[in-house]
Formats: sequence, C-alpha cells, structure tokens
Amino acid sequence: MASFSVEDFVGDGVLKELLPKLLGEGWDDVPTLKIMNSEDMDAINMTQHQRDALEIRTYLHDRALMQYGDKLEASRKCLPELLNLRTEELFSQFGMKRGHIARFTDRSNACKDPLTKSYRMAMRQNTVTPSRNNTIHKIQSIAKSFGRNSTYNGRSLEESLADFKIKDGYIFKGIVAAGPTEARACGCVQPPPVVDSVAPYAALENISVQRLTPVYKIGMEPLVKSKTPPMKASELWRDKPAVFLCIRRPGCIMCRAEAHQLYAKKPIFDALGIQMFAVFHEHIISEVKDFWPRYWGGVVILDRTMGFFKALGGGKLLKDKFLSGFVFNPRAIANYKRAKAMGIDQNFKGEGEIKGGLFIVGQGGTGIAYQFIERNFGDWAPVAEVIEICARLQTNLFFNMLQNQQQDQGDSSKSPQEYK
Repeated sequence: MASFSVEDFVGDGVLKELLPKLLGEGWDDVPTLKIMNSEDMDAINMTQHQRDALEIRTYLHDRALMQYGDKLEASRKCLPELLNLRTEELFSQFGMKRGHIARFTDRSNACKDPLTKSYRMAMRQNTVTPSRNNTIHKIQSIAKSFGRNSTYNGRSLEESLADFKIKDGYIFKGIVAAGPTEARACGCVQPPPVVDSVAPYAALENISVQRLTPVYKIGMEPLVKSKTPPMKASELWRDKPAVFLCIRRPGCIMCRAEAHQLYAKKPIFDALGIQMFAVFHEHIISEVKDFWPRYWGGVVILDRTMGFFKALGGGKLLKDKFLSGFVFNPRAIANYKRAKAMGIDQNFKGEGEIKGGLFIVGQGGTGIAYQFIERNFGDWAPVAEVIEICARLQTNLFFNMLQNQQQDQGDSSKSPQEYK
C-alpha cells in the first residue's frame, strides 16, 4: 500500500526539488497534495514535467504501485501515454509484474473506497481555484452541502440523523451502525451480539490517553521523541469535533486498509474542521513505526485501559475468536480479500481478538454523533457515510450558533424593564 510519507510520494524524481516550496505553500501532506489542480500548479510555477510527475504519482498511489514511480517519471511520458502501452512494453521498459500491470491498466481504480458518484463529480467541478486555501474552501462548501441537503427544523442531532438510511445491508439505529451478519458454519456458530444504542458520553470523556505520534508533515521526526503525559480524552475534542478510528491490531491487513482509505480523505475532514485520531489499545513501538505514516498520517493515541473499545461493546470488550470469527465467517473472509487486493503487507504481532470501530464526537460536551461497530473482522465504517454525518454534525452546530446569535440579538434589543 502506498505510504502517506511525502518523501516516499515524491521519490527521487523532479518533485523532490519542489519540497521546500510545497511546504511553504501548505501542500505538506499526501492527501492534500493529491488534490492539486492546474491552477494550483500555476501558482507555484510547476513545469510540465513536474505536472506529469504529480499526475503519474497520484495515479500510482491510488493503486499501491508507487515502487514504479521513479521509472515511469523518468520515461518523460505523460500518464495517458503510459496507459496506452502494451503489456510487453510495461514489462520490458519498467519491469512491471503481470499482476501489477493489471492493476495499473485498470482505470476503475479498485484500490480506492470512493465516495458517491455525485460527490466526486462535484469535487471535480468545484476545485478549480488557484491556491491551496481556495481549493480547500471549495471542498469545504461541497462537503457541507451534505448537511444542508437535510431539513433540521430545530430537531436535535440524533433526531435529524434518525431517518438517515445506510445502503448495502448496513443497519442504522439512530446513530449506531454495524456491518451485517451472516450465518457461520451453516448456522452452528452464532456471532457475538452488538449494542444497538450509542455509548454514553461519560464512557469516553474521562478515558486516559497518550499521544504516540503527531500529525505527519514533511520532514518531521517519525515519532514523538519525548514521552507525552496522559490526558483526558475530552481534551482532544474540546475545541473541534473529532473522528476516532479504533484499531483492533495495527499489523492487521484489514485494519491497515481501513486506516489508509479513511485518511486518504483527510482534505475533506480538514475542510469540515474535523480532527482525525487513530486509537491503539497496546503500545508496540515497532508496530507504531510500521503503521505511521505509511497507513495513517494523523495523530495516533494510546488507550491503555481500552476505554474506547469497551464503549464500543456497551461497557465490555467485544471479542471474537479467529476460528469462529474469521475462518467460519464468509463476510470476514470477503473483508480480508478486499484488503489483500489493495496490496497491503501484514504481520501477526499483538492482540487481534478485540474488535474495533469508529466514533465521531462533537465539539466540547455535545456528545457522540456516530458510532460504528466492527461486528465482523475487517468491517469498515463507509467513508461517504462518515463524511455525511460529519457534515450534518457541523451543519447542526452552525444552525445552533445561528439561533443563539439571533436570540442574543433579540435580547439586546429589549429594554432594561423587559429583563425584570
């Protein structure tokens, strides 16, 4: 799987000399770099060779084929020319393996977990301004349109989300979602039950967590050098809403795939003002180094008491055995094949039976907006769904703020006698 390290992304090609300028202009992480358009490139005076290189590397990154970046770039061919080469030419000129050739020439981009078609079209039509800030503002307006499409009429966040439907067999009960379940071993093995109500806010706010990594930027140290002191989880969302991806095991191929496809949408979450955190329940230094920033470039936090994971299970850890939860579970096997197709490496270090999931937590003490439970090994919270709920959350906060402002204006117009 392609790394989120900018240094790995640009390789040893013509983009390497642009790194100082990219950093100075704010193009300092891979997901943001990949949304550059022609006018953004004009603003930093990119040559045609550099433009072609960025297009090639973006295409390769989406397909986990970055090992061919330097060779393809050095050919001085643009991406359409490379895609028109025959299989024999890709093999002889670039040493591309047969399976990689099939992935390279597949323009449907199976390695991505795409958003809805209408959303992708809107992004293409609206990200055409000549600076990074304007590009982000355009993405922000499109992402927030998710929330504006719904009518709130003064309803609470939970009420406004209650009628939101999840496709592809997912169950939605208010603000709790989980993947569908199937019969295991011809019905002889029953899946573990999952909760159908959101965890109470009190279950998360006082969890003691510790930062293991910062948000990745160009040229920074790979890990937090000095040991950071523990902190209350509520401090993380005190000023901004946050997404928490609870990782079952950082070496797991399915966990890595989920983290990668979620973090690839970082510019959208940035535009919405949503923070992103990955949560580990055990600290194995080698696993943190392998996971960050290759599969996740955001902050990684340690939850030693497993408070987030217990909250997903209704107060107790949700666990499953390898034999019953994976070998006899066709949906888990399908999840594994999906991750395997993305070209991800894996290992078997650490505890792997504790199920993970995802939380979206509102700013301050506004509560938990969304909770996704990993019912089957490798279940992902659908990215489009996560983005839509983040947008609705922000829109709900905007309406509340607007109502408060209107109320304040109305109060200020009253005479002193009216307050008595």
